[in-house]
Amino acid sequence: MPADRFRVEVQGRTLDLSNLDKVLYPQAGFTKGEVIDYYTRIAPVLLPHLADRALTRIRYPNGVDGNSFFEKNAPAATPSWVRTENVPAPGSSKGRETIDYVVADDLPTLVWLANLAALELHTPQWKIGEHPDLMVVDLDPGAPASLKQCCQVALLLRDRLAADGVDAYPKTSGKKGMQLSCPIAGTQSSDDVSGYARRIAQELEREHPKLIVSKMAKNLRPGKIFIDWSQNNAAKTTVAPYSLRAQPVPSVSAPLTWDEVAAGAAGKRPSSRPYTAGEVLKRVDEHGDLLAPLLDPGPALPER
Repeated sequence: MPADRFRVEVQGRTLDLSNLDKVLYPQAGFTKGEVIDYYTRIAPVLLPHLADRALTRIRYPNGVDGNSFFEKNAPAATPSWVRTENVPAPGSSKGRETIDYVVADDLPTLVWLANLAALELHTPQWKIGEHPDLMVVDLDPGAPASLKQCCQVALLLRDRLAADGVDAYPKTSGKKGMQLSCPIAGTQSSDDVSGYARRIAQELEREHPKLIVSKMAKNLRPGKIFIDWSQNNAAKTTVAPYSLRAQPVPSVSAPLTWDEVAAGAAGKRPSSRPYTAGEVLKRVDEHGDLLAPLLDPGPALPER
């Protein structure tokens, strides 16, 4: 075996890891070996959020400063023990009717993906063969708006959703924005979920026109927070909780407490600097999985 390859056993599966010293985050000196180590250590809280979901990966074989590519289909050399599912592909950019997706249900699959430099992991709001069990809204700040304004809008959304009996849980995107995720019953179509999210976004836009925009036109966004309700489209995916992001530092889409969001809305925490892999591991040690409630069914959404 070449000197840059290491054979390891992970929960009874044999994997050949390669180029562990290759730097994938040059500004931080963060290596592929450290990426694999992060995903191995975060797996207990990450894997439940990936289970039974078609996984889209963004791979960075030459690091975050190099070229990247989206990967939905299972690659040709996928080990036989990796779970794959043939799933309809609405909106496929390549005109495919179905895609053989990887489903990351276990640690060996997660380590295998990390070894392929699949830094970013994105999932839909539905599990294989089911209606959406999550509603997600993405909060995207248009400069000069920032994470502070995202936090303000997150609090408004939380309270509005609570009025309908819907609980919301916040996380950073790992970049400049935030997402709120809501557990729902899994009995309504993605069109129904999108329609509800759109109505709430439009309602809040009417009430706070200087802060919120619900339309996708980019010329409307400067200084405002775009509530992206379209994340609930069946063809859309959202970065998974605890996924790394391809930023100058190994930032993570990190769950937050509502106290942290309130502090951020007041101009305190969370700061505009994203949480890094090491920080998120410490946060999990302290808080556990702040998004564990997403794993249990929530209510059906109001029809009107």
